[in-house]
Amino acid sequence: MKNIVAGIAASAMAATGGAAVAEAEKRRNPRVAPSAVYDVAPGLGHFTDDVLFGDVWKRAELAPRDRSLVTVSAIISTGKTAQIGGHARRALDNGVTPSELGELITQLAFYSGWPNAMSAVMEVKTVFEERNIGPVADSDAARIELEVAAEAARTNTVNTNVGPTAPALADLTNRVLFGNLWQRPDLSARDRSLVTMSALVAIGQPEQLPFHANRAMDNGLTKQEASEVLSHVAFYAGWPRAMSAVPVLQRVFDAREKAEVPVSQPAAAADIKVTRAGSGKATAPEEYFTGKVETSGFYKSDAPARIGGATVSFTAGARTAWHTHPLGQTLFIISGTGWVQKEGDAVQTVSSGDVVWIPAHVRHWHGASRDEAMSHFAVAEALDGSVVTWMEKVSDADYDKGFKTE
Repeated sequence: MKNIVAGIAASAMAATGGAAVAEAEKRRNPRVAPSAVYDVAPGLGHFTDDVLFGDVWKRAELAPRDRSLVTVSAIISTGKTAQIGGHARRALDNGVTPSELGELITQLAFYSGWPNAMSAVMEVKTVFEERNIGPVADSDAARIELEVAAEAARTNTVNTNVGPTAPALADLTNRVLFGNLWQRPDLSARDRSLVTMSALVAIGQPEQLPFHANRAMDNGLTKQEASEVLSHVAFYAGWPRAMSAVPVLQRVFDAREKAEVPVSQPAAAADIKVTRAGSGKATAPEEYFTGKVETSGFYKSDAPARIGGATVSFTAGARTAWHTHPLGQTLFIISGTGWVQKEGDAVQTVSSGDVVWIPAHVRHWHGASRDEAMSHFAVAEALDGSVVTWMEKVSDADYDKGFKTE
């Protein structure tokens, strides 16, 4: 009898322990798929919980906030209205602000159509009401300045290829899409590119991907992050659309790595050009510089060459904003003492006669030291018409860190 009682007790303890383990496992990996999914399509339930949310959403190649931006973009652009609310909630939980969510919808109105955007507004409004989020206002931050040379090249392409057939579309593209929407500060340039790229893959428009993938990486999206976008979108727009985008994105990667220059016929009797010292002297735009900075001697090579440069003179304490170059940059220090810094590294001091090489896509700044002016001649190559991507200004606190290392 004692053995029977002991056996029953042991069995009960084992059952209790097993239930406890199961409950603990459930807490660690809660189900995301509704129970109805398991009732109708249990395989889909397992793939949802074990692969999509148990694996893909946990991959470090994209931050949770970025995955929410990609997911909401794919869902809205493909008209999956019923799924918007749940992912809008997740996006807010992952750090996407209400104003960013609203601006994402605005961006997608241009790239997937007004009906999709208007439907999304109603779903997101319900989420805002649930969370007592008030009306969203336009940002009062400074507008995003687009790179002048790249915009000139893009505008010329639109006017040449679109203008003759659809002049109104060309005008709206230049004046509204890039002249207004892409300059709105309500969403960062990098996130705006991420949203656009995700939507283009989701709606099956890979032919539009090269321009926007290049723009996204010029705006700070890494190659690894761009690649991960395809893996993530595959679950929300289907494998065929993700797979169709793979060779297109690979060509973008290859072109950026090789920086291939198109072969052209030798030019006939081209003239030598001399840019005189001090010619075209002007004050550098304050949007991209801090302190008194003058530029002069701008020059630009003729195609197929794509090199250009200028002399830039900084008074003591003046510097550039943070920025990157698609094909790198070389600085020849002409006079004085200056500082140059790659993000995350210590400030380096440079002086007359030094030559500085800054690799492609490295976020950095340069300028004069605290107590001495500096002039340099800057040389860079353009990629698809883009020479530089400007970002936020270097704060006084960050600049002073360099001063303290001297």
